[in-house]
Amino acid sequence: MGRLFGTDGARGIANKELTCELAMNIGRATAMVLINDDVKHPTFLIGKDTRRSGDMLEGALIAGLCSVGANVMLLGVVPTPAVAYLVGKYKADAGIMISASHNPFEFNGIKIFNEDGYKLHDGLEEQIEAIVLDHAEPYFVPKDNEIGTVSYAQSAADDYIDHVVSTVDYNLTGMELALDCSNGSSSRTAEKLFTKLGAKCHMLSDKPDGDNINRDCGSTHIENLMQYVKDNKLDLGLAFDGDADRCLAVDENGELVDGDYLIAICAADLKKRGLLKKDTVVGTVMTNMGFNKFCDANGMKFVSTKVGDRYVLEEMLREGYNIGGEQSGHVIFLDYSTTGDGELTGAHLASIVNRTKEKLSSLASLMQRYPQVLINVKISNEGKIAFYTDKEIKAEIKRVTEILGERGRILVRASGTEPLVRVMLEGENEEEIASLAQEVADLVKKRLG
Repeated sequence: MGRLFGTDGARGIANKELTCELAMNIGRATAMVLINDDVKHPTFLIGKDTRRSGDMLEGALIAGLCSVGANVMLLGVVPTPAVAYLVGKYKADAGIMISASHNPFEFNGIKIFNEDGYKLHDGLEEQIEAIVLDHAEPYFVPKDNEIGTVSYAQSAADDYIDHVVSTVDYNLTGMELALDCSNGSSSRTAEKLFTKLGAKCHMLSDKPDGDNINRDCGSTHIENLMQYVKDNKLDLGLAFDGDADRCLAVDENGELVDGDYLIAICAADLKKRGLLKKDTVVGTVMTNMGFNKFCDANGMKFVSTKVGDRYVLEEMLREGYNIGGEQSGHVIFLDYSTTGDGELTGAHLASIVNRTKEKLSSLASLMQRYPQVLINVKISNEGKIAFYTDKEIKAEIKRVTEILGERGRILVRASGTEPLVRVMLEGENEEEIASLAQEVADLVKKRLG
């Protein structure tokens, strides 16, 4: 993790940590890193989610980018994966998404994509950080006729919808779905997309007001969707996060189907049809132990990376794999997308259900999930730094590891996007791991809170 950029861009409380000045300087520095003899006026796409602070940060980024000679094309409110896709379609040099993803509305963030639609690698992010934080070089000040300009992409949302529809090989005719848009970006695209695929849609949390994004809805608060699907006897439900790069599902019985299950279902379908490259699936250290056993039982190889969809993607690109993701609902279909895409994931899942004529609960039964306990401990910014060297916490992790032995595992890590330490235990005995997780969380709070 860098000083500005975490695992998913620069993020903080808008107008306090992520200020207009900082956003403007990130825009300036990013453009300067990309400007070269071949690209005098790089074109940047800018999309945003529905947060109140989005307009403010968009204005700051525009000012920063144009002030060093970059041109800007505004996409309006779109999902993060739309920005990644449209960079290539519109032949732009980079894309920026203004969003704090699943975080509460007071947060916002800046995610940057290169000309191929991939998140910037660590080296480029470090160059940007050096200019913004260390003043490694002065900001470029172009002459009047070299200042950048702004244009508008009127069809951005529709172009993205058409792309997702084009990737689905079996439509959703006859299906009845509930879509929880988290009052975020998918409020702009989900109903039109899934209706175009043939489904009848019940819309939840699709009326953003600038402040209600992720509030008791979406992929981080899925209880309402679970009840709605069950009460209305629907085929399934899909829940997206604020910028729609995540998707979680609910089966016809109102039971949660998390990212591990989504990846398992889609990977098994790809393998059955001879489309799973190298018979391999990529996950992270947070992937449930049951997923490993699923892969072993179905002739697949499982590859694990650090937490963060960027690391999953790097492994997929390096080795030529075509599906991977995270338990949180980031799923990457590399044949169709350069980043996690919640709506594309949901569309492919629903398509499998409709094509196989199996209930989602039946499809999900191919994997048995080990009990898992996750406790998020809020810590100070100083505590987040101290976490990596705290000897008492290290000793506690070692103690719990020895207790669990072969029956489970412990993972304690600092969040890449929030001021949290995540304590995760997994094992055969849910009561035991819950007790141990609380002991570790209490120590983390005492030491770093």
